[in-house]
Order: sequence, then C-alpha cells, then structure tokens
Amino acid sequence: MPAVTADTLTLPRVSVPADSTQRKVVSVTTAPTGYEGEGFPVRRAFAGLSLAALDPFVHMDQMGEVEYAPGEPKGTAWHPHRGFETVTYMIDGVFEHQDSHGGGGVITNGDTQWMTAGSGILHIEKPPEKLVMSGGLFHGVQLWVNLPREYKFNPPKYQDIRAREATLLASEDGGALLRVIAGDIAGHDGPGSTFTPISLVHATISPHAQLQVPWNPEFNGLAYVLAGQGTVGAEQRPIRKGQLALFGSGDAMTLQAGPAAAAPEPNLEVLLLGGRPIREPVAHYGPFVMNTRAELYEAFEDYQAGRFGVIPAERLPHTD
Repeated sequence: MPAVTADTLTLPRVSVPADSTQRKVVSVTTAPTGYEGEGFPVRRAFAGLSLAALDPFVHMDQMGEVEYAPGEPKGTAWHPHRGFETVTYMIDGVFEHQDSHGGGGVITNGDTQWMTAGSGILHIEKPPEKLVMSGGLFHGVQLWVNLPREYKFNPPKYQDIRAREATLLASEDGGALLRVIAGDIAGHDGPGSTFTPISLVHATISPHAQLQVPWNPEFNGLAYVLAGQGTVGAEQRPIRKGQLALFGSGDAMTLQAGPAAAAPEPNLEVLLLGGRPIREPVAHYGPFVMNTRAELYEAFEDYQAGRFGVIPAERLPHTD
C-alpha cells in the first residue's frame, strides 16, 4: 500500500492561509469488523455516527486488508441499488464490476469505480477468476454517497477512474502525498463527477510529518485511517488504523503521522472525505436509500417486478 506514488518535491503544494479556522475533532470512533457479500471481511467505518453527522454519506466499508489463499477470494452476488452512488476505491488487488445498464470493468491498484444507481440498477462485484485461483492481497474501500431527491431517479451512470487520473498534490513541506479522486483541494480538481458536491482524497503522510489541508467550510469533514497511526486536529488527538475522526466546523484540517513503524505500514494512510449536507429525510434499508418509507416499498416492488434491468447473459470483457 499504496499503488500510486510520486515524488512530492515535484508536485503542486497545498497550503493553509494564516487566517484559516482549524476544525476541532468532535469524535474518534473505532470501526467494528464484519463480513459482506459472500463473506469477505470489512470494517464498518461509519458505525456509531448519526446520518446527520455523515450527511451526504450513508455507509463506508474498508474491505480487507486480507491476504487470500488460492480459492479463497470472495465478492458479492448480483444485487440491486437505488437512490445513491457507490464509490469503490481499490488500493491493492483486483475487483471486477458488471451491471445491468452496461457499465463495468476491472479496477486495481488505485483505480476507482463510481456507480450512480439512480432510478435502479443490478450489479455484481467480484474478484476475477485468475485471482480466485491464485489468491493474493485484497484491500479497498466502498463508500455510499446519497443523492438529493431531485436526482434519485436519474438514469444510472458509471465512471471508470484510472489511478493515473487522480490529481496528485503535496503538503506544504512535501511530507505528505494527496491523491484527489473527487472535489476541489486548494483549486485542484479531482476527476470524479458528482451530483452531490463532495471531496474524496487519499493521503499518505510520512513519519512525523504534518498535513494541513484547506477544507470547504460548507462541507462536513471526516478522516478514516486505512493504515498506521498518528494524531488528528491541532489538539493532536491520537488515532490509529480502523478509526474515524469527525471534525467540527472550520476551513482547514490538520493530521500528523506518528513515528516510523515496521513495514508494511510505515506511514499514516488516511481517507479524507466531506460533502455539502443534503439535509433531506433519509429512509435507508438494505440496498436502497430513499426519502420516505413509501419509496422504499416502491423500490422493493420495482426490483421484484424486474424494473431494474436484467442480468447480462455474458460477462463484459476485461478492460485495462
């Protein structure tokens, strides 16, 4: 971890204006472990936080990190979604996606799949047969981003974001690398196209280095630790792998890596995310995120009636 690296001394630098208001840490929570799909291990990153605090996000799993033996890799069966977007960021390993509206492909080592379920879609996510046979490392993140009421019944959409397309930035002193997948960081835009304004960034912070990042004051602010340990906030609250920091209001966030640790996790690896709250009622059950219970019932009825499309007869070819 991670696949995308760069010489931070050659990248644009991110700085925080002197008159910025540092966000204070509201809470640090620890993600419980569980299983998803056909049985792959996950950490439930948002457990313990209210939907109001997370808005516009609904759910996030850290998938793995696990080293599979031959025959062990697992995925999900075909399943439906409506009313939100799934963002799958693959850090290590390979994952295939296919859906009932023609979207899909293969992501690996820093790639991102961005699927807008919208009015309804069927999809499947699984390791390719080659990986199932060989085994190997599997590690990624799946994030659910809510859609405002006006976009919930938009046609489904699929974005394939290659690792090389992420916008690369460096902290002011060069001690941290930022991979901007979506949103604007200090005037630098990520490649992801979003209905709900959000920022999604994977930051690698070298031992003892500090990252101060400007953050849209209209967005909430979250930092989830993928690996390593360090501190969050100007108050230097301790945080470690599998923990999520919720920040309060302000226009800048501070994180600092701890001392060098033994390989394979020498750095502080953090997923920074935030978005403009939608502030609409949320009715969430299983694979559907709607505004009312009546819309949830309608989603189940439409799914059972086959209105989300059909499972393709043939698999999509692999893409590079």
